[in-house]
Amino acid sequence: MRRGGIDRRAFLGVGGAAIICTIGGRTIRVETPEDVAEVDAAVRRLKAPRAVAAARAEGLDAVDELKFGTPEPQPGGQVREYWIEARSLIWDVAPTGRDEFMGHAIPKPRTFRAFAYRQWSPGFAAPLGPPSIPGPTLEAEVGDVLRVHFRNGDEHFGQAVTMHPHGVRYTPDYDGAYMGDYTRVGGFIAPGEEFTYTWEATPDSVGVWAYHDHGPNEDLNTHRGLFGMIVVREKGAPRPDVEAGLWFHQFAPAITKLRRNFQCVNGRVAAGNTPTIRAKVGQHVTFHVFGADDMLHTFHIHGHRWRAPDGTFTDNQLLGPMTSVTASWVEDNPGRWLYHCHVLSHMHAGMNGWYLVDP
Repeated sequence: MRRGGIDRRAFLGVGGAAIICTIGGRTIRVETPEDVAEVDAAVRRLKAPRAVAAARAEGLDAVDELKFGTPEPQPGGQVREYWIEARSLIWDVAPTGRDEFMGHAIPKPRTFRAFAYRQWSPGFAAPLGPPSIPGPTLEAEVGDVLRVHFRNGDEHFGQAVTMHPHGVRYTPDYDGAYMGDYTRVGGFIAPGEEFTYTWEATPDSVGVWAYHDHGPNEDLNTHRGLFGMIVVREKGAPRPDVEAGLWFHQFAPAITKLRRNFQCVNGRVAAGNTPTIRAKVGQHVTFHVFGADDMLHTFHIHGHRWRAPDGTFTDNQLLGPMTSVTASWVEDNPGRWLYHCHVLSHMHAGMNGWYLVDP
């Protein structure tokens, strides 16, 4: 069926929830590329927050004057260092041009300007790969500290961005959150600037967590692709044989300036472009699946079940914004399997992929 020249598959993907941005006390409902341009222009006009000392006369609380040290590893722990840059780039949501799940071409245009994190070698000597959506996975064990050297390398959007972590312990200096005049040193990293975050992996940090931009335009820049995963394990805990991080999210028309709303896994749309995960019978397999937009999703994978946190078995688990599901099992079911969001309009607009199990 066609509606106004859009086929059913495209029609299911056109709509998307509006993004609400608050800039300088003004709330803007972002539904069109013109709204995005208005927000971007407002953010570019922001200057770095005033120093606490300069703003003290305007009613700062005593907590704003606190000073903090930089944490070190606990006995037996170590420093895990990463060099991460944020940079804009032209992103293709479907490099193959095909939807292998439904067997048809994905028409152009499919490219737009996104925002992504990129990992570098020590000292920002050389990139270790292209910018990626999601960003590089950061790993630690209990007792370690994560020392993340961050650089805002963007030359297009011209905005301050940050890295804000979930799950780990940090002081206000390492929060990575913009808070107007109360912003501390790690919450406003302007283009060309660098900052080093230090986060602690404490016993209550065991699990998987998100990190994402929390600068003055986090609403748009997180939706553009600035998010990634932190994995904290018990000391000496083994890794699964196969461990996959999947992010369910959308690239809406207001963000891309394209007509279609792309429902994505890791920045790509439809099986053959989204991650293909491969395992063998007998291996310990773990999927970490996140929601990375303002929508509700579910993670469903065919032919497999896992235990939910309440101990019951499930094969379809709910995801909210920046929440995650960890699904683990010992593989015993060979074949080609489909994983997807079970919000059917999301699945049919591209939020799906392959899981291949060899005997």
